[in-house]
Amino acid sequence: MKLLATLLVGAAAAMAQSPAPPGLPRIQFTDTRLDNGLRVIVSEDHYAPVYAICVAYKVGSKDERKGRTGFAHLFEHMMFKGSQNVGPGELDFLIYTNGGNSNGTTNTDRTSYYEVLPKNQLDLGLFLEADRMHGLVITKENLENQRQAVKEERRLRGDNQAYGNVSEKLDELIYDNFAYHHSVIGSMDDLDAATVEDVREFFRVYYAPNNAVLALVGDLDTQQTLAKVKKYFGNIPRQEAPKPTDLSEPPMNGERRTTLNDPLARLVRLDIAYRIPPSTTADARALQAAAQILGGGGFGGGGRGGGGGNNSRLYQKLVVEKELATQVSAGTDRRVGPGTFHISAMLRPGTRPEEVEGLIGEEVARLYSEPVSARELARFKMSVRRGAESRITVLSRAQALADAAAVFNDPGKVNSDLTAELAVTPADIERAARANLVKANSVVVVTLPSGGAGRGGRRGGR
Repeated sequence: MKLLATLLVGAAAAMAQSPAPPGLPRIQFTDTRLDNGLRVIVSEDHYAPVYAICVAYKVGSKDERKGRTGFAHLFEHMMFKGSQNVGPGELDFLIYTNGGNSNGTTNTDRTSYYEVLPKNQLDLGLFLEADRMHGLVITKENLENQRQAVKEERRLRGDNQAYGNVSEKLDELIYDNFAYHHSVIGSMDDLDAATVEDVREFFRVYYAPNNAVLALVGDLDTQQTLAKVKKYFGNIPRQEAPKPTDLSEPPMNGERRTTLNDPLARLVRLDIAYRIPPSTTADARALQAAAQILGGGGFGGGGRGGGGGNNSRLYQKLVVEKELATQVSAGTDRRVGPGTFHISAMLRPGTRPEEVEGLIGEEVARLYSEPVSARELARFKMSVRRGAESRITVLSRAQALADAAAVFNDPGKVNSDLTAELAVTPADIERAARANLVKANSVVVVTLPSGGAGRGGRRGGR
């Protein structure tokens, strides 16, 4: 067997990926496939004697089936419960006692695991990740333990949190395809119904080397690192590739809305969302700029929540001028399939939701009735450059490279996306807003405090 499979056509091309924007350094990397299908990305950075390792598996909640939701997130927990040569809790112990840290994350499109360690612990990081990819211990006891942990997490972050179920309700309304219709964390009933056999089969199908990307960034020698990767991962057998998940969505053809009664809420909250194209499209990039201009881009990167920028149009209108809201934000939730453009406003006591909804509608309409100003667009592009500064850490780069390769099959997106975002024009924003930010393509969720707090008569604006 060859030491390494042929470098992808991108091996030479990987060092000459799409140019980064002026003033932003391009991330250099090599892109290699092992014989078993594992994709390995290495990016050298000799600034500090540390490295980051990130393994991204091409499985997220979108790949789950009805009646068995929450599996992708459940595995984020299961992967820390022990493997063939590593006992329960030993992975974290070994990482921390050797001066590192570790964690994992799950979203709709992928699941990833990562560590940061001193450069002299490269073998440790590779051994730990390879051992759990090859021989995760799945027992009834481990499953039950982590099932309860996930259920408690759902209670903590959703069911027992004010406004905790808003995000889930928005997805249920905006998506018809089951892939994105359900939550990442899954339902209590589905978690209870999971069996050891279900979990083992999920692991067999999705946690295979040919369904994973391994990214390493830091004080490394590329060829030595690839040889070590081969040593630890090369004998893990590939599996039959999972069937691709259909992410297509029928047109919405009409506004959808609902009201939630939340006993934990103290103020009325208004959420408006629009279904938008996948994040690889020009419209998605233009709408990212529109969200920043409209509400400060307070969600971004797949999350929901947070405050918008004080200079944004909605903040100035609703918080400063009209004094109808205490905070407002807007952002895009960009996915490999259709994403969302989400606006959220926390209303002052006595404010009518329909009044705020009307003002938000006026500001949205302005996006496609008049060009955004040069100053607003410059502010957006400055935020893009600031965001790129987060790539200064080896971990952020490892995660970005692994995600780009696992989700979009293009690690070069770490460079090309920045270039494309900085090229957005007022005409792009106007076109994308006109095509996507329309009432027939929207959902509205009004959350009311069930105890009556924050409600009352009309409060006029100034």
